[in-house]
Amino acid sequence: MSWPPFVELQSSRALLTLLSQAHHDDLVEAVNDGELWKLWYTAIPSPENMRAEIDRRLALREKGSMLPFAIIDKQTGKAVGMTTYMNIDATNRHVEIGSTWYRKAVQRSELNSQCKILLLQHAFEHLKCIAVEFRTHFFNQQSRQGIERLGAKLDGILRNHQLAMNGTLRDTCVYSIIASEWPTVKAHLIYQLEKPRPLAG
Repeated sequence: MSWPPFVELQSSRALLTLLSQAHHDDLVEAVNDGELWKLWYTAIPSPENMRAEIDRRLALREKGSMLPFAIIDKQTGKAVGMTTYMNIDATNRHVEIGSTWYRKAVQRSELNSQCKILLLQHAFEHLKCIAVEFRTHFFNQQSRQGIERLGAKLDGILRNHQLAMNGTLRDTCVYSIIASEWPTVKAHLIYQLEKPRPLAG
């Protein structure tokens, strides 16, 4: 059996289920919300490439290097994005949470926060991971700030790490949370979700 085995994860707002072509139409609708594929510093599938991207992720699942999820918003029952455990190292119980995107309408929402807690909690408390990694483009400030808000620490920057599709060179920022940090990170994330929000006025 490949590691980690698939399991559905859910919270009050989010359901993480195994990605499949059944999610195609919802994901095309989701990626059109904000025309996310036009962001030059990240790789988000365009509507016409969505089917191929789902197939690509499922092929990596067959090879044991990725566990791809569709992110379902329980308020609507629709898929609103994708996320994965990737670069899976079963021997060392190490995963990266990445290849994640959400439709614009739910970015920076409780759904996003709940997904991260679900993935981190499962990694540390059930899979007994020794570390969970996050990687992002140096210029993806929104992603970097989001990762840092989780409590992940910057391990370093891999310079000229990759060639982007537009021909530019990508410097990759590598962050991680290690097992000993998880209880504090978890307490912080739960506090952030549960703290009272100021009323709009």
